[in-house]
Formats: sequence, C-alpha cells, structure tokens
Amino acid sequence: LPAEAIRDQALAISGLLVERLGGPSVRPYQPAGLWKELSGGEDYKADKGENLYRSSLYTFWKRTAPPPAMAVFDAAGRETCIVRATRTSSPLQALNLMNDVTYLEASRVFAERMMERGGPTPTSRLTYGFRRATARRPTSQEREILLGSLARYLAKYQKDRDAATKFVSQGELERNKRFDVGELAAYT
Repeated sequence: LPAEAIRDQALAISGLLVERLGGPSVRPYQPAGLWKELSGGEDYKADKGENLYRSSLYTFWKRTAPPPAMAVFDAAGRETCIVRATRTSSPLQALNLMNDVTYLEASRVFAERMMERGGPTPTSRLTYGFRRATARRPTSQEREILLGSLARYLAKYQKDRDAATKFVSQGELERNKRFDVGELAAYT
C-alpha cells in the first residue's frame, strides 16, 4: 500500500475511519516536539474527536516537517511531482506500526470489535478478525500461530495488569471497560 493508505487501512479495519469527504486539513497524532525547532517554539497540536480519524488525504503537511509516519512509509515529498513512488520495507516501518499511537489505538478498537462481534471463543474471534483484515479465513497453520500468540500474550498481560492497562490506554478514545484489561491487551 502507498504511505497514505496504510494508516487509512488500519483505521478502516478497526472501524475508526471517518469517511466524510471534503473540509479543511486535519492534524492526527504526531510525535511530541515535531515542530518546536522549526517554528520558533510553537509545537504541533493534534486535533480532537473525529478529525483524528479522517483519511490521510486530509493530513496537514508542513513542507519542512512532513508527517513522520508518512515519510517512513515512503510518501513522496511535496517539492516536486513524483510519477512513481518508491516502496521499501524497513525496520523503521515495523517500529512505527508497533509504537505509533494511531496504530495502537486502532489495534485496541479492532480487538474490542473482535471480542464483541467475533463470538465467544478465541478461535471464532481470531477467525473474525483475520477475515476482516484479509478477506479470507485463516489456514489451520495460521490459526494455530494466532492462538499460540494469543495464549502467550494473555499469560503475560494477566500477570502484569499495569502494563496491560497502559497498553490499552493509548489514544484519545477510551477503552471499553466491559472487557477484562488483560484479555483486551492480549487481543490488541
């Protein structure tokens, strides 16, 4: 996927994507201090509410400081016209997906959706989530890998409830308190 679509895909799968067309630029989550050095002290301030979940097409760009996540995923600069964007696969991209507030929040909301709509068993929930993310059912090998990972994370987060709470508290949208925090962190 192109850089602009990666974030949108995560938001869409989780159900967070706001598909309203048009309107002014929005300011999704960005790292703290993003503009501080460039603007003489004024720092980037993320929007609140639905603007955090608008399509990446509407993201505000500052030419001297583009959105870091988009730059990491090879978004073209705005100085010249680019006919064909480059595509790379780097460790920075993986780190971004595992640590960026947008992806953590989308993962948690997706986990809540799996737990709510996926059925009563881990197998049915994981099958629901896999199908929603890939448009196909998991193979038996994929299902075993997912169940093994879920069991490992469930054991970890049931022991360390503080880490689980911190993990599922990322982003502006509050977590659904109906779900056990350890189980929610494991599905996330």
